[in-house]
Amino acid sequence: MDVLRPPLIRIGGRVYRKNLIQEQAFPHEEEEDFYAGPSDCTDEPCDAFVVEETERGFQCRVEVPSPLYKYIIGKKGETKKRLETETRTSIIIPKPGVEGEIVITGQHRSGVISARTRIDVLLDSFRKKQPFTHFLSFALNQPAIQEKFLQFKEEVLEKCSKDHGVSSSLFQNPAKLHLTLGTLVLLNEQEIQKACDLLQQCKEDFVDQITGGQPLTVEVAGVEYMNDDPAMTDVLYAKVHMKDGSDRLQMVADQLVERFVASGLMLKEWDRVKLHATVMNTLFRKDPTEERNSTMTGKSSFKERESFNGRNILKLFENFYFGEVQLNSVLLSQRFSSDASGYYATSGQLCFS
Repeated sequence: MDVLRPPLIRIGGRVYRKNLIQEQAFPHEEEEDFYAGPSDCTDEPCDAFVVEETERGFQCRVEVPSPLYKYIIGKKGETKKRLETETRTSIIIPKPGVEGEIVITGQHRSGVISARTRIDVLLDSFRKKQPFTHFLSFALNQPAIQEKFLQFKEEVLEKCSKDHGVSSSLFQNPAKLHLTLGTLVLLNEQEIQKACDLLQQCKEDFVDQITGGQPLTVEVAGVEYMNDDPAMTDVLYAKVHMKDGSDRLQMVADQLVERFVASGLMLKEWDRVKLHATVMNTLFRKDPTEERNSTMTGKSSFKERESFNGRNILKLFENFYFGEVQLNSVLLSQRFSSDASGYYATSGQLCFS
């Protein structure tokens, strides 16, 4: 890293410089120690958050989900001790598993601001390492679509089972067919509620105007692959488009993601949402319980994925028609869950009509 041009991090609409750090690997994640080294307190912004003056000095409160406490505490409390020593503050953290506020107190305003800023940088860094917990989705598990999907699966296995890597374990669970708009890391009920509230705000601000308060009629037709070589396919997906030829579905998806990214609840990955419904994925073969959802990031929880030869599938089923469906809601879906219908449990939703 060029020390004269340190990387910048955006947090809450502010820009901070990130100091050079050394990360250490420990056997257990809960013992990780991550510390941004000393910095000049005068470099920190003084109006990024509320600092209260008290009888004993100054105080700042910050809401932090309990799963992130350990990153501020560090291995054997080392991170917390360093923060307190170098900023001349006291940092009070709730007990593990207890939701609450972290309270920073100190005799000098600059020290409290410095401690708060460093905590924000720590939390931002480690939040990005958390596996996603929820995602915004359109459900495509209507009975007619499921029936056509099962027909697709049966015909693929009948005609292409001799192709390398093709097996029944690759196919999506028909009850969980969906479009993913974006993924979120929501670590407590307060963050889930914030996402639900934002969905309703989006409905008022732009969704109703785009949809006209009516369901969107879409067609699921044709298949395509994610990677460059069809002979080494990891993900095969069904294409989705508006029946009337408009781009209203794309507009809803893009503007929702833009708003969630701006709120800090979602990380920006692409300029536009790729509208697709995963039908085959090599992750499913490795672990049947693996979340059959995130193909957007291209990330795999497995170091090696056994690709399959999708050439014949693409040739024979290029225009396969899965059906027509009325989309009437965007769901805040919970990862690794199921409701009574077999779809993901819903933490919140935005209804068009």
